[in-house]
Amino acid sequence: MKKFTSLGDLLKTYRIREGISQTDLAAKFDVDVRSIIRWEKNETLLNNEKEEQMAVITFIPYQVIRNLNTTSAIPTFYDFDLRKYSLSSISTELPDADWIRSRIDVTTNRIRQVNNKEDIENIIRFTKLQKNPFKNCNSELIIEATKNLPELNMVILDQSGYYSGHCVYFPLSVNTYEKIKNKRLMECDLKPEHLVNYKTQEIPVFYCHSITADCNENFFYIIGSVLNFFRNTTINNYIYALLTSRYDSHDMSEQLGVTTIWEDFELKEKYNLLSPPRLVEGNFKEFLKV
Repeated sequence: MKKFTSLGDLLKTYRIREGISQTDLAAKFDVDVRSIIRWEKNETLLNNEKEEQMAVITFIPYQVIRNLNTTSAIPTFYDFDLRKYSLSSISTELPDADWIRSRIDVTTNRIRQVNNKEDIENIIRFTKLQKNPFKNCNSELIIEATKNLPELNMVILDQSGYYSGHCVYFPLSVNTYEKIKNKRLMECDLKPEHLVNYKTQEIPVFYCHSITADCNENFFYIIGSVLNFFRNTTINNYIYALLTSRYDSHDMSEQLGVTTIWEDFELKEKYNLLSPPRLVEGNFKEFLKV
């Protein structure tokens, strides 16, 4: 993560990363280019309207913008690739899985089921941000997954009501999952018709499309909700699976007790991914039994 001490530095970094000129960014904000110049030089702050607009335009977490858009800015660490922030360099890593397990009954009213177009748009926007060609961006697929498995398709909002993260799961048949496992079908190829009613399956497969949050606190609540579902389910035999190319996701998966089925370093190099794509599989019975 990079440490940002001003909104100007954050905005300029975003613009350069996206290859957007000051003139183009001014058009997005519907302001004169001189406003962009002043913001980047920290000569003026954004008003409330433009502050909210910046969160929508840049997809930077609203809390990061709030921390920096003040005369007494709160230094904030932020990773554009992971869309994650932290107030301290020692709290950038995900919390330990055992620590999460001991607190999964701690909940928040900021989590709810995916239920509107904006939720879907934010999920897809985050997915595209990862620049992983294997991740599915089919809105109809996510909508259908929400209908079939509402318990595991959720979003979390920050204290101001802005999107802060989500978890999306696809209920699959064993047959469909075996094709993914054997690389005869990739996640990006999944369509709504591949989804099933998990309650009718002898061995349901809960395939994790993505689970993410903009800070460790919000991640804790999301993963806690997921683990609560699996702890309380009456299903005795199920498969949990995840295709990830994020190092933090893989580390957390290993802590939760699932194993790596395959990893592909050639694909990592070919698509310049943060980590090699890895398919992990298992369940949380042993982890949640303690």
